[in-house]
Amino acid sequence: MTVYVPDDYTPAEADTLRRYFTNLDGPVFALVNLPEVVKGALFARYSRSAKSLRRLFLDEFVGDLDISGDHSVDATIGLERAEELYEKVFFEYGDDSVAQLGGVHLACEQASNVLTKVLEWGRLMSYLEQSTRYIAYDSRIGGRYRFYRDPAVLSSRFGTRYVGDMDRLFDTYSLLLNKVTEHVRATVDRDPADSDFVFRQATRAKALDAVRGVLPAASLSNVGIYGSGQAFEGLLLRMRAHPLPEARHYADLMLHELRKVIPSFLRRVDLADRGGRWTSYLVSTRERTAELVDSLFGGTPVESAPSVQLVDWDRDAEDKLLAAICYSHTNLPESQLIERVRCLGPTERLALIRAYVGERENRRHKPGRAFERIDYRFDVLSDYGAFRDLQRHRLLTIEWQPLTPNHGYVRPELIDDSGMTEIFDDAMARSAALFDLLKDEYPQQASYAVSMAYRLRYSMQFNAREAIHMLELRSSPQGHPAYRYIALEMHRLIGEQAGHRAIADAMNHMTTEAPELERLDAERRAEVRRGQS
Repeated sequence: MTVYVPDDYTPAEADTLRRYFTNLDGPVFALVNLPEVVKGALFARYSRSAKSLRRLFLDEFVGDLDISGDHSVDATIGLERAEELYEKVFFEYGDDSVAQLGGVHLACEQASNVLTKVLEWGRLMSYLEQSTRYIAYDSRIGGRYRFYRDPAVLSSRFGTRYVGDMDRLFDTYSLLLNKVTEHVRATVDRDPADSDFVFRQATRAKALDAVRGVLPAASLSNVGIYGSGQAFEGLLLRMRAHPLPEARHYADLMLHELRKVIPSFLRRVDLADRGGRWTSYLVSTRERTAELVDSLFGGTPVESAPSVQLVDWDRDAEDKLLAAICYSHTNLPESQLIERVRCLGPTERLALIRAYVGERENRRHKPGRAFERIDYRFDVLSDYGAFRDLQRHRLLTIEWQPLTPNHGYVRPELIDDSGMTEIFDDAMARSAALFDLLKDEYPQQASYAVSMAYRLRYSMQFNAREAIHMLELRSSPQGHPAYRYIALEMHRLIGEQAGHRAIADAMNHMTTEAPELERLDAERRAEVRRGQS
């Protein structure tokens, strides 16, 4: 097992934490005995803090809570629950809907960026992940850089090389972060109306965006998860079937902590004829499919393709959208509506869409479910950092290929402008060489070595309503340049290649011009809020 570096607590701090966390020294733990708003606020702060969740709770939250009545509580030893009804309804009768009624806030700390994508697979859960855009990764935990140390790799003949190369990647990241920050502050004019703090925060964020590509996928992150018992059951079974050893290890840690708070919902996970069979099914289908696909296409050369490609769309989209708009306002069957809307003239068709979309004052004003009638499928080749951000959208279908250095990498212009091209390229070469060293004996763990600037191929399929939400959000001024490009290109292809101009026009909160400092407006707003509090 890899070494988890826990925080140090005073006896008084430990006494407080025991009331609200199911353990004090492990990477996975559940939150209990706290108001829902506190747990939600704690997770929200978590994503932009370098602190562990328990330390964050002590430093920023516990002072605002009345804990005088909690002295007899000890969550670390588990709590007696009145579960007879759940046992009878859920386990004996198999009513899965009951398992949707109990939820848990669970923290998974010091997980690799490879594992975070496994944790965030499910649609019916909520996630907050530590951000590489707001937190510098040049600090250490327990005297060591923050990257996952796989036990099998460390004990192998590659162990010393693995740690050494990872340390050098983090050294390079630290050097680049300082150099690029200096360059940005020297070349970007500061608005006299901005405080020094706002300017320094915005320029630091610009540098963090540019250099995060050096970080390897082994970089550690903290993830907060909220989900129902049913959602956690599905997640655990997928993790137990996953080929990555880290995923299987964390599944065991998660199950141990979840059983302290929702044991009845998870009884089936360990049963041979329930969870055991489910896990075996997932393993066997993955392995058989992978073997067959490799035999069919393993030697096929990779042809050049656009980085964002619209590969499938509905040619009858507008007719279907118009019928869906009308459906709930008539008594007609859909087949008859489709025939009627096909006879409408351009003026009537445009009027219907405009009435349904309405006056969208901001991007949170979204049209209704009629837009879910239309789907788009894209094939994307982007750097791993952009994929990490886009993957977290849950109302879509996303599949990705193995993370390797084989598709090349993206070097931000700011790296070249700062005179750091050679240093950046040397880091990419080190990352690729370590991957090549590991891939034969450790095909799953080899992905840890791949820096986030390397490109990954993935497919994204979503309906037009999700497109409105995702593309407007990801094109916003504070967005990372890597995924802003993807969002803008998807929007262009929907309007031009698919010819769905009315749908593209409904996305009237796209931001097409790139700001000089992406986080500047956000930092200005944050300062105003701080002044009002």
